[in-house]
Amino acid sequence: MDARRCFWHDASILVLDHLFLAPSLHSPSFVTVHTLSRRAILVILPLVTFVTGAQLGVQYERQALYEQHARLEQFLAPVQDGKIVAGDPEKEVNIALLWAVWRILIQHYITPNTLDANTLVMGAVSGLVNAVNDPYTVFMTPADTKAFDDIMDGTLEGIGAQLELKAGQVVVVAPLKKSPAERAGLMPLDVIVKVNDTDVAGMRLDEVVALIRGKQGTSVTLTVFRASSAEPLVLSVKREAIHIPTVESKTIDGATGPIAYVSLNQFGNDSTAEMLKAVQSFREKKLKGMILDLRFNGGGLLDGAVDIVSLFVREVTVATVVSRGAGPERHRVHGDPLFPDLPLAILINEGSASASEIVAGALQDMKRARVFGAVSFGKGTVQQVIDLPGGSALRVTVAKWLTPSGHDLSEKGLTPDVIVPRTLEEMKSGEDPQLNSAVDWLQH
Repeated sequence: MDARRCFWHDASILVLDHLFLAPSLHSPSFVTVHTLSRRAILVILPLVTFVTGAQLGVQYERQALYEQHARLEQFLAPVQDGKIVAGDPEKEVNIALLWAVWRILIQHYITPNTLDANTLVMGAVSGLVNAVNDPYTVFMTPADTKAFDDIMDGTLEGIGAQLELKAGQVVVVAPLKKSPAERAGLMPLDVIVKVNDTDVAGMRLDEVVALIRGKQGTSVTLTVFRASSAEPLVLSVKREAIHIPTVESKTIDGATGPIAYVSLNQFGNDSTAEMLKAVQSFREKKLKGMILDLRFNGGGLLDGAVDIVSLFVREVTVATVVSRGAGPERHRVHGDPLFPDLPLAILINEGSASASEIVAGALQDMKRARVFGAVSFGKGTVQQVIDLPGGSALRVTVAKWLTPSGHDLSEKGLTPDVIVPRTLEEMKSGEDPQLNSAVDWLQH
């Protein structure tokens, strides 16, 4: 075996270049070079092995990923683009992609011990529902469901504002009356763009709500865009435990006689009973008229809206609900009205939505009431809450509703008979030109 073969077997070509400088295998110079070369081999060999091994490892990983991708393409080929499923998706839709992605995460994600199965399932379901692209169709986790139930019961912890996702933006429907949000100056139609230092663009509504919520006594900073302001507004809101008074009432001493004032703040579980109790307290008084204040009322239960209209009119349709696969469903008043002939004024603003718009729209269409204030929010759809296993729920749009005359208020809102603006400064100072306009009308 010659020297070339021996040293090629031992090390690298770099060492051989040095060895061929020696005149003889037995010369002193060769011995010196040979010793140095062996030491060089000992140093270079681990480095060469490491680099070569790393290169082989990268190539192997790339090849493995390429083969895995090829297998996935073949495995997922049955998935059909643009298919509309009308039957059972479990039988009609191939969701192998979901399982494939989950397996890839288990195999390749840097911290697989953080891949909580329940969290991944909740995220997958949320993504499915969000893909419907309807801001009112929402998957609610157990925590979201509890918060929703608390609102319907009139108790919650946070800043006290109703939010909706509209055209991809988080929009304030209404700050609740006497809430931290109202005191901080949050207004209907404000667009929330940042929560503390987090930009919320592209986030789901439940993700934004989770950022805003927090322990009682802590504060959250909201950056909002407002149509009347050229620059973004930064508002600091202190979180509190909030109890929403469903109904507030009083008597206004008018120049020509007393006027009953009833403020309905939401259509919750107890709204009908509390509203009935409030208006019954006025039956013995010789009233000049009544004012029903629905400002900042973000809505609630459809049945509650029918109950409220039933206090003031006889034998009419309150709203027509149009759902898929069925004819129009007309929701009519029931029972004997307590005040069928008493002059009635209704107050609405940009924070009046859903059930509030049903009440105001119905009474306006019937010429039973005169509406004052600002154009309402514009929510003309009906949602059903379906409880799911584990405490989660699905709030899904099942129908749209129309006023008695057939008007669809989605996006456009309800236009008052008398438009009366009210500025933030007037709200802070207690001035109420909308209420004053209603009082003046009832006194004449």
